[in-house]
Amino acid sequence: MQTSARKVSYTIPCSSAFRDAVEALAARRKVNVADVARSVLLVFPAALVAAFPDPGEPLADDRESIVLKSGSAEGRPWRRKPRVQIRMAAGFDIPAMRRALGIALALARNEAVVRLETGAPPNTRELGRMRDEIEQLRSLVGMLSFDPLPQGVKTADEALHVLGFPPGERPDAAAMRARFRTLATIHHPDGPYGNHMRMSQLNSAMEILRRGA
Repeated sequence: MQTSARKVSYTIPCSSAFRDAVEALAARRKVNVADVARSVLLVFPAALVAAFPDPGEPLADDRESIVLKSGSAEGRPWRRKPRVQIRMAAGFDIPAMRRALGIALALARNEAVVRLETGAPPNTRELGRMRDEIEQLRSLVGMLSFDPLPQGVKTADEALHVLGFPPGERPDAAAMRARFRTLATIHHPDGPYGNHMRMSQLNSAMEILRRGA
């Protein structure tokens, strides 16, 4: 049986201007940044990607300010390198993905052209499979997204609702952990579909259900 490739989260440090340009390009194309990088890495030969200049990491004075949302330093400001966060199959290195995003920007700005040469035809079946997978993922995200409870998660029934179980269902601990992992993968703030409020209520839901076990 064929299994899908394991996906991991990549944090790609880059200049603020590069990050903003990449995110704007993805928004115009109505995709996420991972889709932009994946499309280049799938279509372009690895040697061509490697030959493209690496846009590089941000300069020492190029930093972004965020407010920590968890841990002992919750609520404190923190200055960090600008970055884009994407989720893709394992095995890529950061410079290659940054170069792939640079190629996408160059093409969008008409600063580069693609010259098709005779040779092996593109893997249209793989391209179609990936497009189908993207659409399925978007549909899945929509189905698994929940409206955060205005007053937070207070009861076990509310906790089960947040985890997506219907009223009256009493899943075992293994089923609850599996559902939590699935939802956390989608709603973690570092992911492309991340939402801090949903992730916080997922954590609260699991804590309530653990205490009641």
